[in-house]
Amino acid sequence: MTGTVPGVMRAAYIDSLGPADHIHYGELPVPTVGPTDVLVRVGAVAVNPVDTFVRSGAYATPLPFPFVVGRDLVGEVAAAGPGAAGFTPGQRVWCNSLGHAGRQGSCAQYATVAAERLYAAPPDIDADHLVAAVHPAASAWLALFRHGRLRPGETVYIGGGAGNVGGAAVALASRAGARVVATARAEDATALRGLGAAEVVDHRSPDVGERVRRAAPDGYDLHLDTSGQGVLADAVDLLARGGRLVAMAGLGKGPAELPVTRLYTRDASVVGFAISNATTADLADAAQGVVGVLRDTPWRPRIADRLPLSMTAQAHRRLETGQVRGRLVLAPS
Repeated sequence: MTGTVPGVMRAAYIDSLGPADHIHYGELPVPTVGPTDVLVRVGAVAVNPVDTFVRSGAYATPLPFPFVVGRDLVGEVAAAGPGAAGFTPGQRVWCNSLGHAGRQGSCAQYATVAAERLYAAPPDIDADHLVAAVHPAASAWLALFRHGRLRPGETVYIGGGAGNVGGAAVALASRAGARVVATARAEDATALRGLGAAEVVDHRSPDVGERVRRAAPDGYDLHLDTSGQGVLADAVDLLARGGRLVAMAGLGKGPAELPVTRLYTRDASVVGFAISNATTADLADAAQGVVGVLRDTPWRPRIADRLPLSMTAQAHRRLETGQVRGRLVLAPS
């Protein structure tokens, strides 16, 4: 796939914030390459719920217009600046931090990526699995280890264990020596036990709260709700002494009540986490976790559909219905 780089490319982009119908698919100039940048010929991208928040303005972040949407990509190096050491044309690479904070996105035939945000793609990992995994697996790794400070032997609660972030978190926490209690649909319990969950509670059970509490009588050292449906006050009540709650989902929900008394009397803490705020050092650490979970555990991201890049607007609309169970992978034509 190496060769001459054209002057124009096809891309999915917006000229202003708004609904999915604001996404155009058409020609834009191929982005320029700075001294420490790499121009990537895009092979596949994945669409994230956060992409819809950025496009609509629900997640406020600086955007240059016209703005190419999307965060994640797998592709190959088309050209590299003189200061982008270690990257050569034709090399397979991936990135999961485009499309916000002033950076153009990934939903195009070409994308410019700062070398510090780009990682070599192992040849033994399928491109679709990799691009579908990079956002949820990195999110799970950072929530567990960077913000949750998970240690071997601790007990961790993972809400929404059958989702892509939740499943990656179950696999990573189990691999790290933690005891994992997850909530999910009953039909997903066998798969989650295969990822290492010690117990799986049906989130539709009328006594789900009591069953979760019985699964860890001394409380949870770490609480992650990846579904965005949990109640903050209930989560605090589940924490062990010195427990940590990582708030990482639920954008768009109403205000939540924080039971401060119950929090400080058990030396517990609540920390917010959004992967958009991760430093390049954090993302580089998480990149090792992404590769590790794909190589060393049975977890694979659930891919709901594969679409052409020209259907980016349709992909955003499908995500916003809340009915997509899995990842949407798009490829340039």
